Amino acid sequence: MLIKPLVARVFAKYVHNKNEKWIKNPITTQEKTFKTLIENGKNTVFGKDHGFHNIENHSDFVKHVPVRDYEGLKSYVERVVDGESDILWPEKPVYFAKTSGTTSGAKYIPITKESMPSHIYAARDAILSYIHETGNAGITEGKMIFLQGSPELQEKNGIKLGRLSGIAAHYVPAYLQNNRMPSWETNCIDDWETKVDAIVEETLPENMTVISGIPSWVQMYFERLQDKTGKKIGDIFKNFELFIYGGVNYEPYRSKFEALIGRKVDSIELFPASEGFFAYQDSQKEKGMLLLLNSGIFYEFIKASEFHSDNPKRLTLKDVEPGVDYVMIISTNAGLWAYNLGDTVQFVSTKPYRVIVSGRIKHFISAFGEHVIAKEVEQAMKEATQSCGASINEFTVAPQITPEGDELPYHEWLIEFEEKPSDMGEFARIIDESLQKQNSYYYDLIQGKILQQLKITPLSKGAFNEFMKSQGKLGGQNKVQRLANDRKIADILMKNK
Repeated sequence: MLIKPLVARVFAKYVHNKNEKWIKNPITTQEKTFKTLIENGKNTVFGKDHGFHNIENHSDFVKHVPVRDYEGLKSYVERVVDGESDILWPEKPVYFAKTSGTTSGAKYIPITKESMPSHIYAARDAILSYIHETGNAGITEGKMIFLQGSPELQEKNGIKLGRLSGIAAHYVPAYLQNNRMPSWETNCIDDWETKVDAIVEETLPENMTVISGIPSWVQMYFERLQDKTGKKIGDIFKNFELFIYGGVNYEPYRSKFEALIGRKVDSIELFPASEGFFAYQDSQKEKGMLLLLNSGIFYEFIKASEFHSDNPKRLTLKDVEPGVDYVMIISTNAGLWAYNLGDTVQFVSTKPYRVIVSGRIKHFISAFGEHVIAKEVEQAMKEATQSCGASINEFTVAPQITPEGDELPYHEWLIEFEEKPSDMGEFARIIDESLQKQNSYYYDLIQGKILQQLKITPLSKGAFNEFMKSQGKLGGQNKVQRLANDRKIADILMKNK
């Protein structure tokens, strides 16, 4: 037997047995995590402001620490960014994961020396869980590609910052360095099209066994490989057996991927974010992802149906039920306290605790990993209408993932105009450029030719009223959903355009 697969199987079993200890004691594990977090936070500025010395249990925590999103925590984060110590967590963070897509532009998510390992170990354990369950350690003999952001980091007041995937690239274990692709030099290429071409050249002669990345980016890589060789991906990489993904729903891409590959391959879903690594798919046989309870994150859950009420109940793990949409609230060893991530989850199992990501408490569009939010589309629409002298009654935005022919995917804006612009192409261009300025992920997707410029579909007068009426939501406090990750609303509107 080859050495590397043998070692991988032994290591996978060791990690599995180690993780079983907290998997079988979930409530105790979370209680211990909670106490550790509070103890560490007592002497921080945030801890003093919120009476951490008086917090003994979850009920005390609820009384002292309200639920916040990034905007609510921003005044503390800004002090950390300015270089102050002991604000949200003892000492200073070691990194900032810089993201976009908020109402105030860039977000700076702190990553501490305590929180960084969980990002690395979770990704590692996802692969080891797969090896332990399937026995397929042969994947360790081949090359593994991780399509990610540039590992080149900037610095702000002595703290390095970059995208999370770029930061994580600095922590690839030594035993994977020889397997890892692309090369460091290729990974540092800024222009995405140039980078993909370089990755194609590097990987074509290799024995690729594991490929990982956001589906939309991986699809582009596959299409470039197919264009260059005229072959299915499964014929180019005969030992390609595992696809690892996260960030967006894979299901809309699955049939396209299987056609590009020419056969089915196993897949692992991950639930990472700059704020923490929350879950990974630990079984090919069971639905959902294992919620990580031993990684310095304390979880609270609020029923999505109650979230916007005056005083929604904050539940702990022991109180959750399968099949219910919960807003996930996190407190972490990076200094995020009662933080509303914005994601909603459903539990598909409580023995062990497994979740699926069911949506967002605030509507957004991220079919390709762009994380475009309502504030951004509304600002873009405002700029376009003012510039072109147009006026609108209503609009909604939906992804077109599988356009006809060889056309690139795009965002479709379905707009009911009161007064149409004289030049619809110019109107679309202004909106698109505004979105690119506001949202770096969308910019990357456009510049990398993953997406083409958005398209506008004008709707007849009264189209949205008819739609709301058909849904029993005409009048009152009901609002048109501005953003969606599917085409349910768009398809209904298109029937009556």
